[in-house]
Amino acid sequence: MSGTLRFEVLGPQRAWCGEREIDLGPGKQRAVLAVLLLAAGRPVTTAQIVDAVWPDEPPANGTNVVQKYVAGLRRVIEPERSPRSPGQVLTLTDAGYQLRVGPEAVDAVRFERGIRRAERLRAEGQAAEAVSELKSTLELWHGEPFTGFAGPYFESARQRWVELRATALESWADLELRLGRHRELIGELVDLTAEFPVRERLRHQLMLALYRGGRQAEALAAYREFAEMLRDEYGIEPGDALQDLHRRILRSDPALMPTTAGPLPPAAAEVAPPAELAPTVAAPPVGPPAASSPPPAPSAPASPPPAPSTSAAAPSGPPAVPPPAGPLPVSSPPAGPVPQPAYGPPPAAALPPVVDAKRPRTPLPRWASATATIAGTALVLLSFGCLTWLVILAYAAWRRSWRLALVGVGYLVVLAVEVAMLDVENPDAEVPGPEAALFLGLAAITWAVGAAHVVLLSRGVWAALTGGQGSARARAEEERRIRREHARYLLYHYPAARNELRIGRPDLSRTFDDGGLVDVNTVPEVVLAGLPGLTADQCRQIAVDRWLRGPYASMEELAGRCLLPPTVTDRLRELLFFLPPAQAPTPERPPPAGS
Repeated sequence: MSGTLRFEVLGPQRAWCGEREIDLGPGKQRAVLAVLLLAAGRPVTTAQIVDAVWPDEPPANGTNVVQKYVAGLRRVIEPERSPRSPGQVLTLTDAGYQLRVGPEAVDAVRFERGIRRAERLRAEGQAAEAVSELKSTLELWHGEPFTGFAGPYFESARQRWVELRATALESWADLELRLGRHRELIGELVDLTAEFPVRERLRHQLMLALYRGGRQAEALAAYREFAEMLRDEYGIEPGDALQDLHRRILRSDPALMPTTAGPLPPAAAEVAPPAELAPTVAAPPVGPPAASSPPPAPSAPASPPPAPSTSAAAPSGPPAVPPPAGPLPVSSPPAGPVPQPAYGPPPAAALPPVVDAKRPRTPLPRWASATATIAGTALVLLSFGCLTWLVILAYAAWRRSWRLALVGVGYLVVLAVEVAMLDVENPDAEVPGPEAALFLGLAAITWAVGAAHVVLLSRGVWAALTGGQGSARARAEEERRIRREHARYLLYHYPAARNELRIGRPDLSRTFDDGGLVDVNTVPEVVLAGLPGLTADQCRQIAVDRWLRGPYASMEELAGRCLLPPTVTDRLRELLFFLPPAQAPTPERPPPAGS
């Protein structure tokens, strides 16, 4: 049944069973389904559903209300299921409700996977194939997602998908320009700049396409219109890359014309996390806007530096001479400033990572967990503790816990000591009192203590005894994650907040809580030392490499330049963001004497 289900969320929310469209019911029921679809096959707790669907006024009996809408969804998704039988598609697990559908059943998952495939094709130099993949992926978009659903949860998800589409459109336009299709691209870029009026990368591509199509005056007019809009509405100037392109168009720089296609640069954005849709139930954060342009030609004459811009321009393509592969030796930083590229890849949050995050193991159903606990306890008691080590090691293998494995080995060692204390050759011999007491104590450890240990390994029993401390920690971590999303949202919509609120700078005095974000391109080495999973040598390597070869543009670049293993980068993805260091304002020159 689940193989025939299809869901659309990139536009009006719709669902099909085979060729028959499903009526998803009232708005709140649709919102509950949207939360489950955003979880990408992972369980969602009732509390998370209530917080997402009723952010301002949660119902007093939230659990019963969620159960009612889940029952309604089961009736339309699994019409052949009998009322008393458990759901096969929408199931209830120990961790919450889980929608079990294939990744290809949700258009948002296919959209994200298509972008990742296109980035891989681009990295392999297959520009035409990457363009075809992006076109077919962008056709999945049918309008702004989650319209009609209010609250910060859906707003964050909506902003993420709009940003993901905009970045994919920019990557598609960049590839079309590299293939020499500038004339066919002009009309599309005019529409896109009207839809995204403040994205500098799209404006850059429109100006370049117009110039290459012999329409130099229109390219200059597009820049003038954009600059006036920025000055009137935001009080800022266009970014350095756009100003540089404007100057080169004014002097008819021949380097702007298309050349023979060569190997494509690395993918313009970090593609990740997650697993299917997002690493967590909530939608991933939105990254800052990005823009890209080809670097200035080496032969271009020098020109006075442009006025400092307050807009956060993200870095773009690789430098003219690629840095050597592998980590650099730790040495003293060079004298003088390191030249920085004007543009680089979009920030890491623009696209999901290329390497899927590890998917958590699906928890056992309640009946299976209870059966395992009863069977394990009975095995320990009936074997008088002789098989305690085996039960604990089985739990360690299932949970992939090295701590439980050590405990299981400990039980085995205790059992070996017990066996060694037995006098098999002379069983009727009198055993000294201390030795007998030691034997009985060890037997009690493997028997009674082992049985109690197996009972406590049940998550339900442990949660009942600890009073839900684990859920409190989960709520605290969820709150920190939401704060990080809010900080990324501010970075995207209000670039000046990076300096005003000191986002990502825990080394500076501040009052804004960004949830633990770290601006990896600006923080000192002492802050890097506090990141999870990094050793002192790796922190020093990052600091020196950043000094010698410039800022990082993505997690992939950081991992490649410093040889960080995936076990480290997976823990850092939620904490780091990648923007070029903020430029200090140029001091004004004093007026000449006598003026």
